[in-house]
Amino acid sequence: MKSPMKMLAPAPAGPPPALVAEPRPGGAQRAAELLQRQGVLAVLVLLCVISSVVFSSFGTLDNARGIAIQGSFLAVVALGMTLVIVTGGIDLSVGSVFALGGVLAAWASQYGFVPALLVPLAVCGAIGAVNGLLVAKAGMAPFIVTLASLLGARGLLLALTHEGATTYLVPRGSAFHELGAGTVWGFGYPVLIALALFGLGGVVLQRTSFGQALFAVGGSGDAALLMGLPVARTKVLVYTLSGLLAGFAGALNAARLSSGVTIIGVGMELDAISAVVIGGTLLVGGAGSVSGTLWGVLLLGVIQNLINQIGSLDSSYQSVVSGGFLIVVVVAQRYLSGARRGT
Repeated sequence: MKSPMKMLAPAPAGPPPALVAEPRPGGAQRAAELLQRQGVLAVLVLLCVISSVVFSSFGTLDNARGIAIQGSFLAVVALGMTLVIVTGGIDLSVGSVFALGGVLAAWASQYGFVPALLVPLAVCGAIGAVNGLLVAKAGMAPFIVTLASLLGARGLLLALTHEGATTYLVPRGSAFHELGAGTVWGFGYPVLIALALFGLGGVVLQRTSFGQALFAVGGSGDAALLMGLPVARTKVLVYTLSGLLAGFAGALNAARLSSGVTIIGVGMELDAISAVVIGGTLLVGGAGSVSGTLWGVLLLGVIQNLINQIGSLDSSYQSVVSGGFLIVVVVAQRYLSGARRGT
């Protein structure tokens, strides 16, 4: 007896599902993505070209060296801030940690080059690690934790300097002083160190599993946990790195100034956040680049230099212009993010 024939369902019309290509982003979406990543560089180049035409002294090599050395310390601090913000966090303590690192380095420089670097790195790195532990393990808000560290680091700074009455000096001619004051082709060592750190930071963020973990944690901490990523450890590491870089920048600044200045670093955390956000890193986390931060730092430096070139404007106008840039960039990021999603 023959078995009944099975009825075969008709094959669906059209190509097999595996052969259906995903829709490519449209031209508007690609343009929005490009602007979000490279818009600050275009603004920087345009501003430099216009400034070179208007002010004859702006386009000189000496002026470029001045902008570079002034921005190098902020750049190192902003590099650490970039890593923190990519994870969706914030670090308000970097300005005070920067000043504390300078004082500690100047004090330790009397004992040699190695203590002048290790002491600020150890103390400032410990402050960053405490921030990370409180944020990652205790679940506290980064804003509150790092605000407390801002006050604590500034208080420790004042205690070490007897309310600012004591200024520690870096020995002239020492190796540590040379680290801040030495030059190569007219560019100071801090500029070359900052560029090297940014190159390393770019490789870490874009080419390593740790860098990809930062983006994942910033995009969605819960999803990162489900993927098996060490979310808590990643947060502790980025806050530790932020403290280390801020302390190192302070040490470089002390070497350049030959002293541990107590009144610096006030508001530096806001400048670092501005440079990071202007550079295209999203405050909500999950997206960003160290190259964008570098362009943001240079843009702020060019603005300050132009204010000095004009001469009739007070330096406080830099804050006004920087704030205006920040608002425009945040609004533009919101618009461009919507354009990339096609909404």
